[in-house]
Amino acid sequence: MRVGLVCAHGSTPERPDIPVGPRHHVAQVAARLAARGHEVRVYDRRDDPQSSALVEVNGYLVERAPIGPPSRAACGALVPHVPEFAHWLAERWSSGWTPDVLHGTFWLGGLVAASAVRSSRIPVVQTFYSLGAEQARRLGTGYDGPDQRIPLERALTRVIDAAIAQSTDEVEELTRMGLERAAVTVVPVGVDIERFRPEGETADWGGQQRILSPAGLGPGRGHEDLIQAMRLITDAELVIIGGPRPEELADHSQARRLVELAERVGVRDRVRLIGSVPYEEMAAWYRSADVVACAYHYACVGRVPLEAMACGVPVVGYALGAVGDVVVDEVTGRLVPPGDVRGLAVTLRRLLADEAQRFAYGHAAVDRVRCSYTWDRAAAALERVYERVAPAPAVA
Repeated sequence: MRVGLVCAHGSTPERPDIPVGPRHHVAQVAARLAARGHEVRVYDRRDDPQSSALVEVNGYLVERAPIGPPSRAACGALVPHVPEFAHWLAERWSSGWTPDVLHGTFWLGGLVAASAVRSSRIPVVQTFYSLGAEQARRLGTGYDGPDQRIPLERALTRVIDAAIAQSTDEVEELTRMGLERAAVTVVPVGVDIERFRPEGETADWGGQQRILSPAGLGPGRGHEDLIQAMRLITDAELVIIGGPRPEELADHSQARRLVELAERVGVRDRVRLIGSVPYEEMAAWYRSADVVACAYHYACVGRVPLEAMACGVPVVGYALGAVGDVVVDEVTGRLVPPGDVRGLAVTLRRLLADEAQRFAYGHAAVDRVRCSYTWDRAAAALERVYERVAPAPAVA
């Protein structure tokens, strides 16, 4: 099958192990589909004048459109370039290779994909990764998406042939937006189980038990809840990973707010902000933790809890979104009602005090990831969706 993947907001990485949100997902999916024998082309935007316009990566071809500014740009600023990008795609297909199915990624890529196939019979599959309406509802004033995103996402649900959801919560949100339930398939992200495994090096450790929160520093990550919870947890440290480089943390507004909160509640000596960590070091950080905490207020993708589970570390998190799907309560970790900070603290404290329980959860977590959340399994699930919507080949 010929599969086209549209990633319109920027260049996809030329190494699929570099985590850059949806673009990392696109690179992994493309590589796995190519390994399964499909012809795969990724269409992205050339946001760096030094990058190649055409490059072969891991068995698939990347074609970069010279659309928009030759630099990184916010999605809202790229919306006016959607017609130009769509025209560029249609022109590419008019003289040669044409996909059997086109997969739009993120809302901007979906707009380009849907616009490009208007005069053809190419079906469109869409992965949103996150939905503006749900983000706005859960994050409130913390939502900073462009104004046009939510109405454009609603319009997109009316023209696609199928949608890929990352969680059961996203399925419900898509049906509220008007998409038929039968058109939505849950295909979670995959995990590189060769990189993320229980065996291997661990990051530096100071002797205390460690709660790890590798969630970045954006809105709705739940770090405030975890810092509040630390008041009820003794003899443990909270390590927060993400945000700018370590040397830039002092000038980062959210990092300063978290430090100030830790000082106010009297736990500053047990809260560490690490900043960004190279992806190749993340497995060591997971393995250094006694528990990984996912107190997100909005959890669209389950990459962090799955990577932690693959390393044999139990996860404690709020029971919503992808976290609520991938963590099996009292089997691979513990789930807490969203926003219940006291419940979060009590659950973490009890699990830290129970080494046997952590050991059992960690082993079950590894089994769950290896059975259900590999990248090959994700690619196979996408393959079935493509086969369902793609037109049958003509009979000679």
